[in-house]
Amino acid sequence: MRHRRKPTGVPGEPEPDPTRLGDALAAVGDELGLADPRVVGALARRWPEVVGEAVAGQARLRSMRGDVVTIAVDSGAWATQLRYLHDDLLARIAGIVGAGVVREVRVVVEPR
Repeated sequence: MRHRRKPTGVPGEPEPDPTRLGDALAAVGDELGLADPRVVGALARRWPEVVGEAVAGQARLRSMRGDVVTIAVDSGAWATQLRYLHDDLLARIAGIVGAGVVREVRVVVEPR
């Protein structure tokens, strides 16, 4: 049995165009302070470019809230190294997702 969608909006006015799922998720995430899933996906796919091939095995993209990316590492030594690279990381991220999308990089120690 097929369900019919109930009309919404004002009678006599055309229904608005459907919203793409990615756009809808981005809007809901925005309201909740979450990052655009397309941005997180782009960073995850290109993670070795962000932190470097040698570091990619030690550093994980933990989360993104608003314009803050959090990176988790296994040890304090890796955390210190990445904190020194803060400005370089921001520049690499901007090269992938655009300038101003990410304004801060946090690094936390979180053993696996």
